[in-house]
Amino acid sequence: MPKPAKPRRDASGAKRFARAGQRHALRPPRILAYVDAVVRYGSIRRAAEALHVASSALNRRILDLEEELGETLFERLPRGVRPTAAGELFASYVRRSLSELELVGSQIERLRGLVRGEVRVGAAESVAGQLLPSAISAFQSRHPGVRFHVHVGAPAALEAALAADSVDLLLTHETPQNRDITVLASVAQPFCAVMAKDHPLARQRSLRLRDCRPYPIALSDPTLAGRALIERALNRASFRLEPALVSNSVEMMKAYARESQAICFQFRTGAAHDLARGEMAAVPLVDVSLGRTQLLLAARRGRVLPIAAAEFSEQLRQSLDGA
Repeated sequence: MPKPAKPRRDASGAKRFARAGQRHALRPPRILAYVDAVVRYGSIRRAAEALHVASSALNRRILDLEEELGETLFERLPRGVRPTAAGELFASYVRRSLSELELVGSQIERLRGLVRGEVRVGAAESVAGQLLPSAISAFQSRHPGVRFHVHVGAPAALEAALAADSVDLLLTHETPQNRDITVLASVAQPFCAVMAKDHPLARQRSLRLRDCRPYPIALSDPTLAGRALIERALNRASFRLEPALVSNSVEMMKAYARESQAICFQFRTGAAHDLARGEMAAVPLVDVSLGRTQLLLAARRGRVLPIAAAEFSEQLRQSLDGA
């Protein structure tokens, strides 16, 4: 008795089903990726290395594009390239196109009932210790498919990264100067003198910088937001602070203060862990330029954020509004 024929499988349908369960990022047209890389790296050679293509081939594509447009996009310099006025316009178009393509990819993912992708955040160091990690953990507990890239840096560099769409969101203590950046939410964030819990000034309700002078001082270097605040306050004062320690590490300055009678200066959120453990005290500073400090959430004006970044932004906004 002949065996019953096995049902034929639709190979193409099986492949489509397999592909449906996988996530493939939408790839931009190569020429847009090429121009974006050349602008970012300021060099055709470095852009080619990042893209894993031959620099001669990349240069040829750029020359072809310039010929098609009838305009020179990049000024060739002895060490790299620089966008011309036409190049700046085209680079702006490229950034918008890449951003919109990323948004479409996120929306397609949402149609599948998923929130995936990557959220890129530029952040002041004060929020890197507790506030931001806690917010990311809470978000990923609901959306485990979302990855985060956090860049901690100086306010001016972070603002430039946001304006160039290198990051999606910015958490900063400095009011953005770039008109292309909009503030989504803000909350008062005391700037404090931070010291060991048994320090003579630990029980004060408020302090001025002048009160801290008799004790060793730990100051941040100019790459951290707090240093600019201190300098602005000192510009109004008739005295200077002579630091015993200067560092670009908040953790270093806090450890130094814990081990001595020194005082460092930090936003309260940056000392939250130490305060919760009862190891340190944070006393608000009330000097004229220090009494109204805040934490800001910002994004590039007019940009439609990818789904994951938009949802994380809303979580942060609600958190700051409720603080």
